[in-house]
Amino acid sequence: MTTPLVNAAPTADEMYAYVRDRESGARTYATAFGQVLEEGRGARVRDGHGRWYLDCLAAAGTLALGHNHPEVLRRVRAYLESGQVQQALDLTTPAKYGFLSALYRHLPGTMADTFRTQFCGPAGADATEAAVKLFKTATGRRTVLSFHGAYHGMTSGALALTGNLSAKEPVPSLMPDVHHLPYPYDYRCPFGLGGEQGVDVGLAYLERLLTDPESGITRPAAVFVEAVQGEGGVIPAPARWLRGLREITARLDIPLVLDEIQAGFGRTGTMWAFEEAGIEPDAVLVSKAVGGGFPLSLLLYHSRYDAWRPGAHAGTFRGNQIALVAGAAGLGVMDSEGLVEKAAAKGRLLGGLLGELAARRPEIGQVRGRGLMWGIEIVDPDAPADSLGARPADGDRARRIKRACLDHGLLLESGGRHGAVLRLLPPLVVSEDELRDVATALEKALSDCA
Repeated sequence: MTTPLVNAAPTADEMYAYVRDRESGARTYATAFGQVLEEGRGARVRDGHGRWYLDCLAAAGTLALGHNHPEVLRRVRAYLESGQVQQALDLTTPAKYGFLSALYRHLPGTMADTFRTQFCGPAGADATEAAVKLFKTATGRRTVLSFHGAYHGMTSGALALTGNLSAKEPVPSLMPDVHHLPYPYDYRCPFGLGGEQGVDVGLAYLERLLTDPESGITRPAAVFVEAVQGEGGVIPAPARWLRGLREITARLDIPLVLDEIQAGFGRTGTMWAFEEAGIEPDAVLVSKAVGGGFPLSLLLYHSRYDAWRPGAHAGTFRGNQIALVAGAAGLGVMDSEGLVEKAAAKGRLLGGLLGELAARRPEIGQVRGRGLMWGIEIVDPDAPADSLGARPADGDRARRIKRACLDHGLLLESGGRHGAVLRLLPPLVVSEDELRDVATALEKALSDCA
């Protein structure tokens, strides 16, 4: 292990080595980036060697307003100098009132009039755990449904709901009575159909499973779903499938929980990703961008499920005051700068640029996304295609491309099956010129790894 220098300012390389030797083997982003991150401005970050990168990771979508937005910083500084409390458990404070009043103005349909809020621990997985607990309490049922490719967090219950097996297989005794259903992944349709047929069969399968007295699955306490799967490979669910899912669950009195932790807050070009389908879920999981860059997570749910008694769910850092102030400021910035509408327009630009790139590069199997949430599935261009025209995912090539992107000043992440999907989550404040730079850097990295 490295030893810190005494009476000397460590270099970036020394800092990196010192932290690397003391952090756990669970490090992911730090290992892939391999540098000390020292400064951030808007959609760009600088490493310890003075090199700037376009940040299309944005803390896994947390930094919707980019790094160090001046209005958020101004509001946080004013709060810190105001003498107001910095931690308050679940007590009412001006910061909590300001945040909730701003948030509820952004809930669609009837949700502002019917939904209640549980402030959870600081991570999105805490909202997932709270939702499982609430709906099991409210319904008296034990079974929970999720979907192939889902990602709902890395704590025990959230991990049980997550599709990826690599983190689950080493951990015995995860939450029982969890079942995963096919998600409408058109490029690799689980039914081998794709398109409208895939949607029809998926909904029919879901309804049969929930109504068949011999299905082996007891009536669920809740169904958890992402309108756009993020870590699962940036897979948007068709609006018709989401409407069908909502209709089936409502008719059968099964609560529907939308995980908007990554896809919410303007990321997909609407305030909430589920809005495109015109549905209202029974609950929404919220984190990442909701805190204006600071740690915060919430469970929003219909008041008819408010079965908790005082103290039934708690946590010291629920409703962190600084995050509440920053979150309210962030919502104000999103409104004043029209960032949700701009994300939709910028998404059309970025989608077009990526589509043009895919037409030139045979190793790109599919480009998909909405707003400023995009995935580029990397495949083996020399392997035979399946019946739907999809070639095998090539995770090794995707990892090489991701590394080459760093050489061209682009920071991004990968995910999806076999880690073969390059994921773009730039801040909503990214400029159109910067998006063109993203496409240019990607093309150079693809050429490097051809």
